[in-house]
Amino acid sequence: MAAPVLRCFSRGRWFGTPGPSGVLLLGPREAHSGAQGLLAMQKARGLFKEFFPERSTKIELPELFDRGRGNFPQTIYCGFDPTADSLHVGHLLALLGLFQFQRAGHNVIALVGGATARLGDPSGRTKEREALEPERVRSNARALRQGLEAMVANHQQLFANGRTWGSFTVLDNAAWYQKQHLVDFLTAVGGHFRMGTLLSRQSVQTRLKSPEGMSLAEFLYQVLQAYDFYYLFKHYGCRVQLGGSDQLGNIVSGYEFIHKLTGEDVFGITVPLITSTSGAKLGKSAGNAVWLSREKTSPFELYQFFVRQQDDLVERYLKLFTFLPLPEIDHIMQLHVKEPEKRGPQKRLAAEVTKLVHGQEGLDSAKRCTHALYHSSIDALEVMSDQELRELFKEASFSELVLDPGTSVLDTCRKANAIPDGPRGHRMITEGGVSINHRQVTNPECVLVVGQHILKNGLSLLKIGKRNFYIIKWLQL
Repeated sequence: MAAPVLRCFSRGRWFGTPGPSGVLLLGPREAHSGAQGLLAMQKARGLFKEFFPERSTKIELPELFDRGRGNFPQTIYCGFDPTADSLHVGHLLALLGLFQFQRAGHNVIALVGGATARLGDPSGRTKEREALEPERVRSNARALRQGLEAMVANHQQLFANGRTWGSFTVLDNAAWYQKQHLVDFLTAVGGHFRMGTLLSRQSVQTRLKSPEGMSLAEFLYQVLQAYDFYYLFKHYGCRVQLGGSDQLGNIVSGYEFIHKLTGEDVFGITVPLITSTSGAKLGKSAGNAVWLSREKTSPFELYQFFVRQQDDLVERYLKLFTFLPLPEIDHIMQLHVKEPEKRGPQKRLAAEVTKLVHGQEGLDSAKRCTHALYHSSIDALEVMSDQELRELFKEASFSELVLDPGTSVLDTCRKANAIPDGPRGHRMITEGGVSINHRQVTNPECVLVVGQHILKNGLSLLKIGKRNFYIIKWLQL
């Protein structure tokens, strides 16, 4: 069965497409004009970590991406399991890898694991994933496809470089597994895998030695990922799989399976894993995920995550997470040495990533929120939407109030349940513990003024003490 293809961008328009480790050492070049330019540049940036198989990477893999040969363009894929309804920052480098290939003229596939997510990838895990209901997986898969489409659109619209790009296709492996019969699949596929080889994988060995052990479902995950690679090789001519460095064992399984069936060589490329300052892998399971969906992590929060990166990481992250040329990154870092207090590299990094993930509107939103919170900007508050205020002040109470004639500061605070009744609440205002729209108010009987206490967008930001915020939306202004 041919897999259905979602609409994705290719060369500026929507389209539908028919249906171990070794390191390659090459001299860096900025252009993507040739195979060694592409591979060496991404190696120099740190985006490509390992190449497999080692014996082939010095000749076969560079030739595969050579524009001067008849096999150009190539197809590269990377898989993303919908174990949650959003991708997170830990997935970004794999996506950047796909985008870099696309920018070099190659066709790329983002494979949503609507089937494999139900098994759970054991790679890098100390215990089995919690089983997900089928409908939950389908819902997550739909959300991932939408998120991927949005990023593809942002990439096309905001990061074009005047070159002809390859296509970006989104598939779901549930399309070819949902009609597979278990016995037929095991008969056709299972005979090509050797138990000794599967058991030797590091991810398997680690789990087998753990107190919890390993389930058969998890053990078979690498078989299904290998079959995905074979399916995409057969139907889409895909010869390269991209994945995190913890995926190398699964990539090797796919290489061995395809080579046994066809005699053809395929290849694997890994990207580094991004870890927290404590060394923990960023992700949902580790409890430290920074999500790419606005519903889970706002553009402001994503922006601030990168703004807060340490000086000793920011140059590496500019090379990994952005499309900025290396000479421009060098220039940014030189300016940083002269004026480190301005945090120029961090701000540029945050802007580039937020723009890719959330588009120009998302970046503008993040900057508005930053000015409103850290610079007490009234102008920024006045143009913020209800959604932005709720994202910025997540713990804030939200009230909708009718502005009656003569409404005072004291009336407002009490209607919003921001201060206690009686003399104590009155005293909180007179002693300077209350501010409205970043301006301290000390007269409880002061009547609210539109344009001062009530912003042009019909909102008021009330702060009690240092950390208690209340958002008020005024009705019938």
